[in-house]
Amino acid sequence: MKKKIAKDLLSIKAVFFRPEEPFIWASGIKSPVYCDNRLTLTAPEVRNDIENGLAELIKANYPDAEVLMGTSTAGIAHAAITAHILGMPMGYVRSGAKDHGRQNRIEGKLEPGQKVVVVEDLISTGGSVIEVVEALREAGAEVLGIVSIFTYGMKKGLDRLAEAGVKNISLTDFDVIAQLAAEEGYIKPEDVKRLLAFRDNPSDESWISK
Repeated sequence: MKKKIAKDLLSIKAVFFRPEEPFIWASGIKSPVYCDNRLTLTAPEVRNDIENGLAELIKANYPDAEVLMGTSTAGIAHAAITAHILGMPMGYVRSGAKDHGRQNRIEGKLEPGQKVVVVEDLISTGGSVIEVVEALREAGAEVLGIVSIFTYGMKKGLDRLAEAGVKNISLTDFDVIAQLAAEEGYIKPEDVKRLLAFRDNPSDESWISK
């Protein structure tokens, strides 16, 4: 599964490597990789693999799930399609409460005590998805965990998830994609070490000159 999804993402350039000319994230971090899982929605075959994969992860890891909740905005479509496959209700969590109408942060019906799985597109440092988990817990939900398409596996993200007491299961991860990218000629084999050095410590930019 991990290799299949990695191949899908590479084929549509949802994950694009550029170690020689790093991308700059909103946080200012220089990165050798750019990940845009929104592109999966415009590639029907890849989208099908991903949504069915997410459904399988939920059935295998969270069999008691009652509601899926997408993260805003990237996780909404994936939560909706996966919920449709599973025949489950879904909703989504805004990054902040609306300033008009009912001023909801959580959209969709959610009863206190319901068992929820959060659907996210990717996880890097984990901050935004943990905010979603906390909002759901404050609303009385029992958050069973997270499913995501892709995770970087960064220490900061793993530590934050552990501290929040929530687990994440991803369809694929940075290590698998980096190795496959080298095997299929997207990057040079010697670049894999540079990519993993970035993953291990994003604030250390020494990988750029290696």
